[in-house]
Amino acid sequence: QLQLVESGGGLVQPGGSLRLSCVVSGFILDYSAIAWFRQAPGKERDGVSCIKTSDGCTYYADSVKGRFIISRDNAKTTVYLEMISLRPEDTGVYYCAAGQWNIWNAWADFGSWGQGTQVTLSS
Repeated sequence: QLQLVESGGGLVQPGGSLRLSCVVSGFILDYSAIAWFRQAPGKERDGVSCIKTSDGCTYYADSVKGRFIISRDNAKTTVYLEMISLRPEDTGVYYCAAGQWNIWNAWADFGSWGQGTQVTLSS
């Protein structure tokens, strides 16, 4: 069974930065991608960024391109989301998920989820 545990959320001012971490344990070989999603209050959960476990290929939602960077450690047990130039609309619960790399719909095939970490933008 796969476990994903997020950390690194917090309260930050607009323009600030945060780095989220997702520690992955269990049988990762069944999955070809790890992704970050976020859910703003009253809204649906949206994909933010994903990384292919085999070769590190990445994909970003348009809203975060140039501001967020997804990466992984060499052991492939931790996935990071470096966030800079944060905006109020980046507020939400950020979830880490494991699934399959899908070139047609990047966010479609994720079924294993962490518990989430809260990111709040406030001046």
